[in-house]
Amino acid sequence: MNNDISAKEAFAALLAKIEKTNLPAGLVEKIQADALFWQDYSLEAKYVDCLTSIPWDNSSKDILDLAYTKEKLDEYHYGLDAIKDRILEYVSVLSLQENRQHRIARAPIFLFVGLVGTGKTTLAESIAAALNRQFIRIPFGGLGDSTYLRGRSHFNPQSEPGAIIKGLISAKTKNPVILLDEIDRVADEAQNSIMGTLVELLDPEQNQNFTDYYVDYPIDLSQVLFCATCNNTSRIATAVLDRLEPIQMPSYTDEEKIVIGKNYLYPKALAETGLNKTEIDLDDLVWPSIVRPLGFDAGVRTLKRNIELLCRRAAYLIVSGQSKKVIINNDNIRQFIPQW
Repeated sequence: MNNDISAKEAFAALLAKIEKTNLPAGLVEKIQADALFWQDYSLEAKYVDCLTSIPWDNSSKDILDLAYTKEKLDEYHYGLDAIKDRILEYVSVLSLQENRQHRIARAPIFLFVGLVGTGKTTLAESIAAALNRQFIRIPFGGLGDSTYLRGRSHFNPQSEPGAIIKGLISAKTKNPVILLDEIDRVADEAQNSIMGTLVELLDPEQNQNFTDYYVDYPIDLSQVLFCATCNNTSRIATAVLDRLEPIQMPSYTDEEKIVIGKNYLYPKALAETGLNKTEIDLDDLVWPSIVRPLGFDAGVRTLKRNIELLCRRAAYLIVSGQSKKVIINNDNIRQFIPQW
C-alpha cells in the first residue's frame, strides 16, 4: 500500500510540474489523459523533464541593424563581398517585415555550397551572432537514420528526443539559427527518409507543426532560422533544393589566404595559445612559405591548422626555457611547419 501511495505522489508531482510550466494547452490535456496509464516513473519523469525544458514561448530579440550585421560579417570573414551583400539584403527584408508589417520576420533558407574550409559553417555562425540568436549545428555527415532528427517514442527506456528538439533545449529559445551541416553526406540507405524529414523541416507550410516522435506533439519551428551546407548539390533531393537558396562559396587565392592568415587566423591562434605578440616575431616574408604548398587547397582549414601548429611549437620553446622570444623566418620555418 505504501508503495502505491508513494508512486501516486510521485506521478502527482510530475503532473504538478507540467501544470506549472507554460506548455500548450493541448499538450497538457494529452499528458493528463495519458497519466491515467502511467506505470514507470523513471520513464515518465524523463519525458516530463524534456517537455518542460523545451522553450515553447521563449524567444531572443533580433538585432536587425545593417551596420552591426556588416561589422559581424567582416569580423570573421575576409572578402566574400557578394555573399555579405546577399545577407545584408535579407536582414533589410526582415527589418521591414518586423517594423512595417508587424509580423514575425522570416528569412530564406541559405544553402552554402563549397569545398571544405571555405567558411560555410563560420558564415552561419556569423549570421547568428549578427541577429543576436543562439547557434546550433547539426552534422549530417554519415547520418544513417532519420530518427536522429525526430527522435523515437518515449515509451522505450532508451529513447530520446531528436536533434532538432535537443537543439532547441540547448538554445533555450525557439528562434535559434540551426545549421544543417553537410546535408549531401548522408548515408545512401537513409537518403530518402532523411530528405523527406528535411522537406518537413524546411517547408514553412509544414514546419509549423513538426512532429518529434519522442515529444509526440506538434512543435512550431517557424521562427527557427535554418541554414544548410554541402560540398555539392548532386545528392540533395529536388524537393529539398526547391526550399533552399544556394549560395556558392568561392575558393581562396594564395594572396587572399595570406591576408586571412595574417589578419584573422594568426591573431586568434596567438590568443588561444596564450602567447603575447612580443614573444614571437613572424617575418612578413614567411607568409608565402606558410601558404605554400597549401595553395592548391580551396579553403583555409589546413592553413589554420598549420598556423596553430606554428604557435604551439613557439609556446613549447618559450615554456621549456629554450627561447624567450621566438623568431620565425624563411630560414627556419620548416622547424615549425614540417614539409609533409
